[in-house]
Amino acid sequence: MGLKEGTRVPRLVKVAGLIGLIGVAATGCTTDEVLRFGWPQGVTPQADAMRNLWTWSVIAALAVGVLVWGLIFWSVTFHRKKTEELPRQFQYNLPLELIYTAIPFVLVVVLFYFTAVTQNYVLAKPGKPDQTVNVISFQWNWEFNYPGYRTPDGQPVRTVGSSSEIPLLVLPTGERIEYHISSTDVIHSFFVPEFHFKRDTFPYPEKNDQDNVFQNTIDREGSFVGRCAELCGTYHSMMNFEVRALSPDKFDRYMQLRTQVNPQTGQPYTASEALGVMNCGELCTPHAVTGVPFNTDRTGGIPSGATGTTN
Repeated sequence: MGLKEGTRVPRLVKVAGLIGLIGVAATGCTTDEVLRFGWPQGVTPQADAMRNLWTWSVIAALAVGVLVWGLIFWSVTFHRKKTEELPRQFQYNLPLELIYTAIPFVLVVVLFYFTAVTQNYVLAKPGKPDQTVNVISFQWNWEFNYPGYRTPDGQPVRTVGSSSEIPLLVLPTGERIEYHISSTDVIHSFFVPEFHFKRDTFPYPEKNDQDNVFQNTIDREGSFVGRCAELCGTYHSMMNFEVRALSPDKFDRYMQLRTQVNPQTGQPYTASEALGVMNCGELCTPHAVTGVPFNTDRTGGIPSGATGTTN
């Protein structure tokens, strides 16, 4: 005996819901991960704002999708062809046409509004930031200098990367930081995945009417990889840096050391030397922990076909 017509659809709905529930549970995702819909977790309020926009945009898209799928299944289930009689035609139904034109228009307007609000928040630059850092890119590394802090010789505190050392951009948590980015040669791109933000660095941005300033606040301590996200030449893929976020008291101690002379070297403390003196665990590791420097040695390999011996 077959299923009754009235019980078939509810049972299918229950089965589909059970399959969906099992699918979500089988992924092992937490509630927060499910609601992020694949969006990675950020470490700034700006990143959280973008994640909220993404979450609600996906929910709205899924709601529209469920409505469309429901109408399709409803039509397939209850309006299958039963006779040869031509069904009632609706191609000139004015109220229906107004509805399916007005609803998408409202959805687009709402999405545009919240996108603009989020973008304005992410790009906002309130006056008097707590910290300012100049980010200078070059082929193929980075320089970070802090104009608000001076070494004993009167120069800004500066960290410059090299082929043997990934530069550390040390920043405080809980303070508004303003970044001034530029390039000395070609176009590069300042990108920290945990910031959910990247911006190209151009030569002479002030002469080309380019917005090279942005601000953010880092929520928690940690080490976060930074990259160049613009193809800039041969060693573009090796052009990394690391953001080291420290609590304000640790950052103040770090800057106190950077503005002093290291008695062992007779020179101002470098970033690695200052962090080594602080001795605050992994956060004070004197070298990058999110990557390793590019090995520039090209003399250790044996060419293809060579025996490795000489006469």
